[in-house]
Parts: sequence; C-alpha cells; structure tokens
Amino acid sequence: MKVKYSALVSQMSGKLNGSVASFNRGGAYLRNKVTPVNPQTTFQQANRNKLTSFSQQWSALTAAERLSWNNSVTAWAKTDIFGDVRNPSGINLFVKINVRLATAGQAVLTTAPSPASAGSISTLTIVADESASTLIATFTASGVTAAETIIVEACEQVSAGTDFVKNKFRVLTTFVGSTASPLALGALYEARFGNMIAGRKIFVRIKSIDNATGSVSLPFVASTIVVA
Repeated sequence: MKVKYSALVSQMSGKLNGSVASFNRGGAYLRNKVTPVNPQTTFQQANRNKLTSFSQQWSALTAAERLSWNNSVTAWAKTDIFGDVRNPSGINLFVKINVRLATAGQAVLTTAPSPASAGSISTLTIVADESASTLIATFTASGVTAAETIIVEACEQVSAGTDFVKNKFRVLTTFVGSTASPLALGALYEARFGNMIAGRKIFVRIKSIDNATGSVSLPFVASTIVVA
C-alpha cells in the first residue's frame, strides 16, 4: 500500500488486507482485492524465464557495463502515480529494457542506451466478429518507422460491463513498425484466448518500441463487444 501524506492523507495506492486503493478520472476509489488465478501457462512461464534470465545476466556483465546502467537511471526516471520522480535501480533498468527488446525480437543490450522518442499510436479502433472469427485493429501511427516494433497486446474476453483490465493484457503478436493498418488479429487471438463469443468484450492495447534503445511509446487502448 502506498500513501502520500499531507496534513491528512491525500492519496493512497496499493493493497491492504482485502482492499485495493487507486484512482481514475472519477477520483479515488477502493475495490475488493481479487487474487488472480495462476494458470502457469506456457506464455506465463516464458515471461518468467525472461525475467530470470536477464536478472542472472546482470551478474555476468563487466563492472564497466553495470556502471553504465547504474549511471543511466536518472535519464530513465519515471513519474509515479503521485507525480513524484522515481529512478529505477541499475539492475531493474537492465532487465526492463532487455525484456522489452526481447519481446520485439531484438538483441540484448549490455551497455545502457540513452532514451529515445518512439513513434506513437494516436488512434485505435477494433471490431470483433464471432461468426467470421475476425478481429480487426485499425490504427493511426505517427513517426513509427521500420526501426521500431509494434507490440500488440490483448486480454481474454470479459463481460460487456467490465472496464478494468489493466493487469490482464498479454502480448499477442508483434509487427514491424512500418506495417500498415489495419491488422488482422482474429486467428492469433483465438489461438491464444479461445473462440470469440458474441456479447463478450475484448480489449486490445498497442504501443511501439524503438529497437535500438528499448524506449517505448505510451500505449493506446481500445475495446469492442464481439458481434454475432
């Protein structure tokens, strides 16, 4: 549980006992904590193996290589949910960047890169059809080149009234950054999550990664109700 204090508590975020504190456009809220099912799928195990592998590779770096990561953390600082700037540790930065690059099919970086500006996805709409087994994603990209990779993530089908799926996204596929819209994702989606069901809701998230540095764009999310 994270708490930011003023004269009284001004914001809370995280888990405590059976509750989760967070906030969205409507303001702060509490919801019941739900323990996710651990299916231990091959995809899940592959992701865990990536994290383990890169954590182990950190020890194999030279002292100069590790120093480059430790000295680069301020350049890769992020603003947290309270608006405070947070620096990653050197090892966390090394693992994060290389997991991204591995997802994009790129080689391991042993020396820390400088951040770069990845191209952005500015619009995204998706249409899902049960009878045709199609899932079409139409997007607009700005500045995304062949030197970048488009990462497409999706989540399992949820009820039509569900809006909170932040932790359910899984990598569905990748495309060369210069790939033109629209993207046909139906076969890939059903191979990963099963047949689409009319009336259920699907979320898709797209972002781009710079292949040289692992810099990532802000993700763009869209959802749709599967039609019959």
